[in-house]
Amino acid sequence: MALALRCFRHLPSLLYRSPFAMIRGLPQAPAGCPALLRDGCRQCVHRMLLTRQLATKKAKGKGQSQARVNISAALVEDVINLEETNEDMQAVVEALKEDFSRTLSVRTSPGALDHIIVLTKDGKFPLNQLGQISQKSPQLIIVNMTNFPESTAAATKAIRESGMNLNPEVDGTIIRVPIPQVTREHRENLAKLAKQSTNKSKEALRKVRSKSINQVKKFKNKVSEDTIWLLEKQIQQMADDATAEMDKLLAAKTKELLG
Repeated sequence: MALALRCFRHLPSLLYRSPFAMIRGLPQAPAGCPALLRDGCRQCVHRMLLTRQLATKKAKGKGQSQARVNISAALVEDVINLEETNEDMQAVVEALKEDFSRTLSVRTSPGALDHIIVLTKDGKFPLNQLGQISQKSPQLIIVNMTNFPESTAAATKAIRESGMNLNPEVDGTIIRVPIPQVTREHRENLAKLAKQSTNKSKEALRKVRSKSINQVKKFKNKVSEDTIWLLEKQIQQMADDATAEMDKLLAAKTKELLG
């Protein structure tokens, strides 16, 4: 009984060790512990370490959140570049921000048409590389296709299919783009487009996450299972953070569009 109590007195210090205790290996039980008690002690510590490091989501309303993993990128650089993974995920978020700013506005401006992609026989080009875009009046945008008249039809189609609720009219090499009235229906259509753009971005984010996790799994025979597990947890955590940021962007944009 005395030996058992001596073993369990070591538990608090073991539990407050670094999260990398699992990777380096669990500390040894005190000398003199019976074999059966020693094995049980190590198993108990292992379970409790996992509980502390990778806690599952707590019940809602208790004010508790999921425990976070924070692996030093330098310690796993031979397995995966975590900084690059995070940059790739943030690039998806930034692309969504740019899309919201450029194409999803209640008031259509000439700049909103700049990056509409036009499919021509020579390839894909932004509209502003093919035509001169200007605002004739608050209700009308003009696209002058004089420099590339052969692309006028393709540019007209691209504007119409841009999802911006635009109905261009062609007059020779001039494309007239009436700016639609800001109706409730128009606002709701823009909000739907914002949701669609967000879903596409989340799909792109999932591809980045899957690519990174597959990269980690290639090393399953070279590093410990615990290391693989922690890395997968960290990558998922990055993806969750990026997803949460996109949800906030969507909520703010939806509020703006619906007024």
